[in-house]
Amino acid sequence: MLRKLRKAALTAATCLVMAGLAFGQMGTFTGKVIGEDGKGLQGAVIKIERKDIKGNWNTKTNKKGEWTYSGMPVPGQFIITCEVGGQVVDSVNGIRSQMGEPQEVSFDLRKMAAKRQAAQKAAETGQISQELAKEMTPEQKAAYEKQLKERSAQMQKNKALNDAYNAGMTAKEAKDYPTAIDSFKKAGELDPKQSAVWIQLAATYDALAKTKTGADKDAALTSAAESYLKALELQPADAGLHNNYGLVLASQKKIPEAKAELEKAVSLEPAGGGKYMFNLGAVLINTGQTDPAVEAFHKATELDPKYAPAWFQYCSALSGKMTLQGDKPVPPAGMKEACEKYLELDPNGPNVEAAKGLLQLVGGTIETTFVNPDAKKGGKKATKK
Repeated sequence: MLRKLRKAALTAATCLVMAGLAFGQMGTFTGKVIGEDGKGLQGAVIKIERKDIKGNWNTKTNKKGEWTYSGMPVPGQFIITCEVGGQVVDSVNGIRSQMGEPQEVSFDLRKMAAKRQAAQKAAETGQISQELAKEMTPEQKAAYEKQLKERSAQMQKNKALNDAYNAGMTAKEAKDYPTAIDSFKKAGELDPKQSAVWIQLAATYDALAKTKTGADKDAALTSAAESYLKALELQPADAGLHNNYGLVLASQKKIPEAKAELEKAVSLEPAGGGKYMFNLGAVLINTGQTDPAVEAFHKATELDPKYAPAWFQYCSALSGKMTLQGDKPVPPAGMKEACEKYLELDPNGPNVEAAKGLLQLVGGTIETTFVNPDAKKGGKKATKK
């Protein structure tokens, strides 16, 4: 019996020794995160990633900014990263775990802020501070100086671009079109890949054309069209650009080309199709092409049945196709309904009197009330004025 007790005691002692050895094979990392205000930063995320074998561990700092993580495999090589607000602010690479005293890995965000400020100053001045230079090898310094020169040149170019563009916008708003054109041209030379520059240049030439006649007007419209083409090279799927380019083509009396551009706008943005086809109809009616204008306005009402201006223009365009039966005007099919639909959609609109006049001309009845088709059942009737 005594022999059995001694054997059990020896076994227990052996287990304790083995446990101690196993515990001793685990390392500990500890540290502190100091915020930019010099105080311990709570809630910073510390991520520990093992490099030699796959393994990841996370912890957070306490109220004092302190953190500890025990049980790290020994030996091992790690990357320890500090994240604040989901952003990596600093990291230490190549830390090796060891037995014995905990290894300290702390992060001082004040130093990181100072480095950022020094880097920003270097970018602005093109010169590296002594503090930054001390931390760099000659190769790193040479590479950084090259990067600074390139960045400084880019910043100067960006400033010149913004200055030219802003000067153009200011002159355009003041209707000083020649000055605006010169400024936008300069911006286009600085960066030909900025579509906004070509869009504004085109719009300015178009505005200038409206103040000119003859050859001067034609020249301004040609330049507007060329600028829109450059913008479309950069943004070929922009429906609004195709619409604007189409309107310039229409002003140049290039009707087939204008129609193609506006139809392209419709295909790219069906939701805006009603307005785009309305624009086409307006161009056609202004150039005396009644039949295709009627077709365009009709298409506009199909694409956007609630777009009141399209219904009025459809009605108005159809009125040019009225015939006489004796001394009585006979409206073409759809004219009366188009006028009534306009009055229903926009009973206080700018073309109400014209629509009523057309209805009276053809002997139509003007409704004094209508029910809003979008209103819920039980809704009140709206009264026309």
